[in-house]
This record gives sequence, structure tokens and C-alpha cells, in this order.
Amino acid sequence: MSMSTEFKGLTAVVTGAGSGIGLSVARLLSESGAKVFGLDLNQGDMGSHATFISCDVSDPAKVTAAFSEIAKAKDVIDILANNAGVGAIGSITDAKEEEWQKVFGVNVFGMGRVSAAAMPFLKKSKVASIVNTCSIAATAGLPQRAVYSASKGAVLSLTLAMAADGIPDKVRVNCVAPGTADTPWISRLLSQAADPVAERAALEARQPMGRLVSADEVASAIVYLASPRQASTTGTVLNVDGGMQGLRLRK
Repeated sequence: MSMSTEFKGLTAVVTGAGSGIGLSVARLLSESGAKVFGLDLNQGDMGSHATFISCDVSDPAKVTAAFSEIAKAKDVIDILANNAGVGAIGSITDAKEEEWQKVFGVNVFGMGRVSAAAMPFLKKSKVASIVNTCSIAATAGLPQRAVYSASKGAVLSLTLAMAADGIPDKVRVNCVAPGTADTPWISRLLSQAADPVAERAALEARQPMGRLVSADEVASAIVYLASPRQASTTGTVLNVDGGMQGLRLRK
């Protein structure tokens, strides 16, 4: 089976498909034969790779509306890539109440409600798969990322719980844990730093491979886990982090 037809005839939903990792996932899946629906606040660059559906995953009514839209075209979803996410900078004492609400509203509650809305469609698939975008922040204590890290820790736990619940319905659930990825999202984060160039250099140095992870590398891992060929893989975390989680190099 060639890569180019691996997902032929399958239907995928990708959240956060307008840019960064989500855009790369949408592109890879569509190039491999899948019909892709891209959920995002803005169409971004998804263009020919996905059918854009405007959706704020932090709003239950908008998630319901998005899946009603999908239902007009498809009654089966084979793949859900839960990739929409927002970040926050700061320690626990910096965290504002609205940041807790916003970050968890998208990264955790949003992931849960999108998954729940997709579940009736996924249950009808013979090769159902959910892949959540987690983070190195779920398992490594990173400075100045308290709210974000807490949300990604929840994503990791949610992935395992969903994988357990998915067994009877043959819905596999896995997650990828990127290190710091070179995406528009990180560019926005860097723009808030006092010295963006120094901050970027520090983020690159933090990863043993000495560079940021590319969006395509993360997307490739997501698509790997989503593939019908990984039919025995569920409840798994795949790190795409340049060695950040597992390696302890000497200076």
C-alpha cells in the first residue's frame, strides 16, 4: 500500500486546521486520499486541503452546529485530530482567572466536546481513530507555563480515559506530545517576550537536538497514529520532542 492512497475513501475532521500543525495534518491526510473537514476560527491556509467549517471549540453550540454541517455531507467519520489549542505564559501567581477559563475551555473542554460530538460518526467507522495533540508540558515541568501545562496534563489523562472507553466501540485514542514546535502559535508567543531572538535561541537550546520541532514532523506522527495500519495502538503517547523528555545530555 503506497502512502498516497493510505487514507483513500476515509473522512477526517481536524480542529485548528487553519495553520501550524493542524494545517500540516489536513494537508497530509488530503494528499493521502482522505476527505478532510477543517474546523477553525478562520480558514487560514487550509484552502484545497480541507472543507472549512467555522467553529470555536470552546463554545458548545458552535461545536454542535459544526457537526450538523458535517452530517449533511457524511454520516461516518474515520479520523478525528483534536489539534485546536491555545497557550498562556506565566507562573501560577501570574495566571488570571480568564486565562484558566480560556485555556481549559479550548484545550480540555473543547477537546472533550468535539470528541463527544464526533463519537456517533466514529462508531460507524471500521477504522475509527482519535489523535489528540498533547505536549511535552504534560510530563516535564517547564518554567512559566503553569496554566498551559495543567491543560496538557489533562489532555494526557483524557486521552487514556477516552482510549479505555473507546475499546467496546473500536475507537482508538492516542496522543502526540510535541516539544516546542516552529509554528505561528510559537511566533505569537515569542512576540510577547522582551527579547524574542534570545527567547527563540533559549527554546532551541532546551531541546537536545538543538532546534525546534517542525509542524510537519508532528503532523507526520499524528497521521501515523491515525492510520488503519496502527490498529493495535491505543492509549499511547508519541513524543516528537527532539529528545527533550527522555534524554539527559551532559553539557
